[in-house]
Amino acid sequence: MFYLFFLIHSLRDLETLSDDEALFAELENEEDNDLSVLREKRIKEIQDEINRRAARSENNHGLYTDITKEKEFMDITTSEKYVVGHFYHKDFRRCKIMDTHLEKLAKKYYDARFIKIDVQNAPFLVEKLQVRVLPCVIAWVDGYAQTKIVGFDALGNTDSFQTAALELKLIHAGVIKKKEEKVQNKKKSIFQSSYDTDSELEDD
Repeated sequence: MFYLFFLIHSLRDLETLSDDEALFAELENEEDNDLSVLREKRIKEIQDEINRRAARSENNHGLYTDITKEKEFMDITTSEKYVVGHFYHKDFRRCKIMDTHLEKLAKKYYDARFIKIDVQNAPFLVEKLQVRVLPCVIAWVDGYAQTKIVGFDALGNTDSFQTAALELKLIHAGVIKKKEEKVQNKKKSIFQSSYDTDSELEDD
């Protein structure tokens, strides 16, 4: 009788052990499945990002492009969603300083198109946008001007300003953004904008 009682309890213990092992195995399997799903999701995200960058690279995203024709410059600002444009003069030292910062940002923010044009090649835009002081950087979203950075006044008024200062201005304008940020468009036409730049065209 005692022997039978022992066998029954031993069997129950074995069943409990078996159930526990099955439960742990199931949990491990679920964890493996979860990790697999997360891994596949991450791989897809990375692949999508690679494909997106490749597609944009074909359209000169990631590059800082010198545009020589005024019409092409205008077409880019109206056809691309995010555009940062630099009006410069080849002989102005501060324009060259601005170039170094914009080139860095162009490589970092693939969603935006970074371009520049010599003011001598853009008489119409210089007049319409009232470009009076150089360097002059204007940022557009969907063809609408969001900000105009004239000289270095808004960047610390120093030739040694940090790229981050310019980056912050463009982020606030909504033309470049970090992944977690949402762009808020300010509908302001490039030809209806009014700016307080009454000084003569000069190397500020």
